[in-house]
Amino acid sequence: MPVSKWILRAVLLLLAIQLVPYGRDHPNPPVTGQPSWDSEATRDTFVRVCGDCHSNETEWPWYSNVAPVSWLVTHDVLDGRKHLNVSEWGRPRQDADEAVEVVQAEEMPLWFYLPLHPEARLSPPQRARFLEGLARTFPADDR
Repeated sequence: MPVSKWILRAVLLLLAIQLVPYGRDHPNPPVTGQPSWDSEATRDTFVRVCGDCHSNETEWPWYSNVAPVSWLVTHDVLDGRKHLNVSEWGRPRQDADEAVEVVQAEEMPLWFYLPLHPEARLSPPQRARFLEGLARTFPADDR
């Protein structure tokens, strides 16, 4: 089969999957609570580095409207909010106890988030300050 037919089929498939309704509705539910942040700096860093997936104040980029990327972005945001959502503080099953550990282990932010969100990169001193702030915001005895 000629290359041009493969390209045409790929383009038609890409257009067809835009009709799938999942991933285009970008809900940002209301903020119903916030943790008692140890400082404004910790809160600001959290919002910049973690807020798109762990709050109800997600900034949805243009590519979050294009399937199949929109499916992945929506899934990641909904999953992140399920584990830790600082905009619904006080609801049961928050995984705040893991926040310090996953940032310290450099498991968060996820590796594929960083290329498109360079503002989420932390230098070693920034990471150390952020970890200290997270540990004070989510103390071990509350976990």
